[in-house]
Amino acid sequence: MKKRYLLAPGPTPVPEKVLLTMAQPMFHHRTPQYSKLLSEVEEKLKHVFQTRNNIFILVSSGTGAMESAITNFFSPGDKVICVRGGKFGERWGELCKVYNLNTVFIDIEWGTAVKPEAIEEALKEHPDAKAVLTTHSETSTGVVTDLESIGKIVARTPAILITDAVSSLGALNLETDNWNVDIVVAGSQKGLMIPSGLAFISVSEKAWKMVETAKLPKYYFDLRKYYKSLQKWQDPFTGGVNLLVGLKETLQMIEEEGLQNVFERHRKLAEACRSGVQAIGLELFAKQPSNVVTAVKVPEGIDGTAITKKVRDEYGITIAGGQAQLKGKIFRIAHMGYSDRFDMILAISAIEMVLTELGYNVPLGKGVAACEEYFLKNW
Repeated sequence: MKKRYLLAPGPTPVPEKVLLTMAQPMFHHRTPQYSKLLSEVEEKLKHVFQTRNNIFILVSSGTGAMESAITNFFSPGDKVICVRGGKFGERWGELCKVYNLNTVFIDIEWGTAVKPEAIEEALKEHPDAKAVLTTHSETSTGVVTDLESIGKIVARTPAILITDAVSSLGALNLETDNWNVDIVVAGSQKGLMIPSGLAFISVSEKAWKMVETAKLPKYYFDLRKYYKSLQKWQDPFTGGVNLLVGLKETLQMIEEEGLQNVFERHRKLAEACRSGVQAIGLELFAKQPSNVVTAVKVPEGIDGTAITKKVRDEYGITIAGGQAQLKGKIFRIAHMGYSDRFDMILAISAIEMVLTELGYNVPLGKGVAACEEYFLKNW
């Protein structure tokens, strides 16, 4: 028997009591019971999004909410500014291309965050741009973006600010209203701690004004249908009943822990993880590291794909490798959602042993000790 651990940047572990809650008998989605559940979840989501805006719940992955953020607000040929600095920034670009938007790209080196000044310059150069598309926490590179500063810049223009918060919501501070983020998209399987299958999109009044003039085709993701149904606490299509049951439970857990305490826990887990990998001589990949996932450069002469494979197959711990041009060059340890101190100690211990087996000179226990010392001083 091998016990297995999930430390990848999504899907993330689901708390045991949430799994048990979701195992309750199914009930119908056109009932007062479901309407009550939907209204309760909506209010709790607003607390996590830190917004007064409507939040629409879609039965899809987070990419469905990203597509909704394109189709509901633009027409063919509309100009948008898109930040590309990782796999998920590139996904915004791919969606813009599919829907024939006139896209101005801000390409940044993977491992770095876009400078707010670059967005300000792009908006001055393209005053007819209708939106700026960003990624709050780029999980492919382990980078976090200064969304607050970007929001101040975009708010001074007619453009709207759209961000992918799939990995950051419920893990990093994201003050939707205070930071002037007009559209925030997120998913269920990361900081919100339930299985994949639900996506979320919050929409500001500024952004909603664009809905009636948007000409891009949509049917299932037509947010006007969701808005109409939300007035009756219903979904326009079949809702994710048991996923919502689980989500209510995890949102209650976040509420009980306290939102700021949740952010602090993620910060401490991230700092401990970074302390551990650096203590054994490894180098961080991200120059502005996110607190949801730590991206680590693979040592020279070591096969990065072998690290993740051995950690998974021989030690029962799933971490993530690099994507696209980073495949084999980095590995990523997640610390989001249902994560605690010993998850980090476990991960660093496995990395030490696997690197030793692969022939890299690792001072065994040094990374684990760094983690333990950090937690003793800071937890």
